[in-house]
Amino acid sequence: MTTFLLPLDPPLDGSQAGELARRVFFVAESILDFRLVGEDRITGIEVTATAGADPAELTRKLAVVVANDLARQEAFTPKVVWRLDTDGTPSDVFDELTAAGAAIPAGAGQVAFGEPLLSLTDYLDQRVRALVAAEFDATEYRYPTLIATDVMRRSGYFSSFPQLMMFVSRLHSDVDVYQDFLNGLSAGTELTDLLRAGAATVDHCLPPTMCYHSFAQLADAPLPAESSVLTSRGKSFRFESRYERSLERLWDFTIREIVFLGPRRTVLAQRARLMELTFGLMAELGLGGRCEVASDPFFINTDTADQVWNQRFLELKYELRLPLEGERDVAVCSFNFHDRFFGKAFGIGAGDGAGPVHTACAGFGLERLAYAFLCRHGVDPTGWPEQVRRAVGS
Repeated sequence: MTTFLLPLDPPLDGSQAGELARRVFFVAESILDFRLVGEDRITGIEVTATAGADPAELTRKLAVVVANDLARQEAFTPKVVWRLDTDGTPSDVFDELTAAGAAIPAGAGQVAFGEPLLSLTDYLDQRVRALVAAEFDATEYRYPTLIATDVMRRSGYFSSFPQLMMFVSRLHSDVDVYQDFLNGLSAGTELTDLLRAGAATVDHCLPPTMCYHSFAQLADAPLPAESSVLTSRGKSFRFESRYERSLERLWDFTIREIVFLGPRRTVLAQRARLMELTFGLMAELGLGGRCEVASDPFFINTDTADQVWNQRFLELKYELRLPLEGERDVAVCSFNFHDRFFGKAFGIGAGDGAGPVHTACAGFGLERLAYAFLCRHGVDPTGWPEQVRRAVGS
């Protein structure tokens, strides 16, 4: 390993530290760790990198990211639309969970878990699902894990978040390919080299969230009714590079998704109502936190600054953030309004023939929500709110 300083010229305003920090590991795989240099003005990044890493090349790559993603972004103080302070001080319980065998690290960004996480996660999902069913008469679906690459291309996800995508491949359906693969294994050839030589076209991905399945389901047809609400629970996948940590930022996680489709006024009202119901649920569960205007991690796109500004100024995205320990918190849910973007991209027509449908969605990260609950209330069920203890504490 080697350590050196990557200069920023010109420096970045200190208010952009968070935006810069969540991009550094995506600059190059050779970066193992980093520290931002400066507070009011960020003048550089001290990085620890693999042996042989070229500082000049890393500086060039960093400059590309800064120029595309950060240079034109304006200073931003998140607008808070809800806040709740509760008794007690949250404390990180991940080490306690692993010591008890309730959380089992299974690889980078992957954690297997048992009780009490298993029942608690199911309980929290059931509470959200019940709210959505009662208030919006949502139709539930269970989607496959894999999603077609063409669907994700159509969604625009590739051009906005290429750093997060995870792809699925297979060997070509050919006897010679299989034989070469087996011979290579026997000869000790690197598996990566064998897969590159014999892999078929990448026609499927691991979905980064569930809503794209819903849009694909309704594609190229008018919406069956004036408005619709769909919900699903499923595995989602995002490559978080070296940002992976405990249950906060998994590569492999579970989302409860709610998708609203219909007239603009309807879907905005539904999103607002779901936020209100969610805040009530958080209060009932004794989970203090805040909900604030946020933006997505758009990456190396010339439109990044404009996309971030639109999300923030138009309040297209809100994040519900719950504390874990000290100043550290985690986004457990986002509430998003897409206007007609996905209606147009997927050819979903409004029932009244007035063009593409408007859409909104909300996604609850179930592992994160359960983890925030345990950091607030502890692993021992005797310290949990009574209704949760009755339901899953045993």
